[in-house]
Amino acid sequence: MSKHHATLIRALFHDPPAHNLHWRDIEALLRHVGAEMEPLSGNRVRVTLHRMEDVLHRPHGNEVDRHSVLHIRAFLGRAGVTPAAYEQDGSVG
Repeated sequence: MSKHHATLIRALFHDPPAHNLHWRDIEALLRHVGAEMEPLSGNRVRVTLHRMEDVLHRPHGNEVDRHSVLHIRAFLGRAGVTPAAYEQDGSVG
């Protein structure tokens, strides 16, 4: 388990949502927990994790906005990736 990934997943699930999260870190976390990522047109990315699928939008800059953080949090929750599950298993998958 990566300390950086554990910190990031806690930040994603923190209320109020963090506003200084970087896309490259979120992308690395998704890959770490076993997500498959497929680029689509524009800034869209299809993410498949534990048989759950969603389309995420890469930000134009590097920081992820509040709405996107909530979207990513919901997707991870549906896929069973939560701070508690991550810390218990080291990586969910």
